Amino acid sequence: MTKADPVVTSPDLLSSAAVVADESFSATPIRGLIFDFDGLIVDTETAIYQAWKELYDEHQLPLTIEVWAQCIGSDFGHYDPAADLERLTGLTFDWTSLTQRRRERVNSLLSSQDTLPGIRELLQHAQAVGMPCAVASSSSLNWVGGWINRLGLMPYFKNITTLDDVGRAKPDPGLFLHAAEKLELQPSEILVLEDSLNGLRAATAAGMRCMVVPGMLTRHLDFTGAWRQIESLAEFDLCNLGR
Repeated sequence: MTKADPVVTSPDLLSSAAVVADESFSATPIRGLIFDFDGLIVDTETAIYQAWKELYDEHQLPLTIEVWAQCIGSDFGHYDPAADLERLTGLTFDWTSLTQRRRERVNSLLSSQDTLPGIRELLQHAQAVGMPCAVASSSSLNWVGGWINRLGLMPYFKNITTLDDVGRAKPDPGLFLHAAEKLELQPSEILVLEDSLNGLRAATAAGMRCMVVPGMLTRHLDFTGAWRQIESLAEFDLCNLGR
């Protein structure tokens, strides 16, 4: 996650947009998939949250999932845990050393992490039927590309779009629109796979269908307006898309 100016989308507008979108989508087949990365392909979110929570614990301060969820899928424009920790403690921290320590903790927690259930099977199926796939993430290319390469998933993706490409994190629709352009598809022909509310808002603003697969840190959120919501990609079959 990185810092960028947030774009606020009203939940009421989100729901209204979703209703209109569903009507226009009904006759449009899905021809491509765009995957979020953090929390959707790999559960990096839990480790990142735990590392921040441990830092708060050192100062006897709570960092609840409900508060943390504000920046899931986006950046620290919605909620900056570093700024909030300084506000709550009245202290100024050496963030260079603390950030290095926190990153080492995250890497330690993720050392044996693999893809979430259903990811590899879905990518293999999509490749077999000729459905192009892309990644659109609010994280950096160094982070996302490193993971995709390490997991051996690069051959399945036609494009990886990150914050480095557009400079604006979700809920801004720019990441999804950039990925759609690289796939050479119209927004209405794409299904976005997301785990966060910021991702759902970005997909809706981009004029795309969004299937939400909530993670452990986002299950408490209201995903009204999603095209579909499922518990795991392990239960999803491309054959059910009605292509």
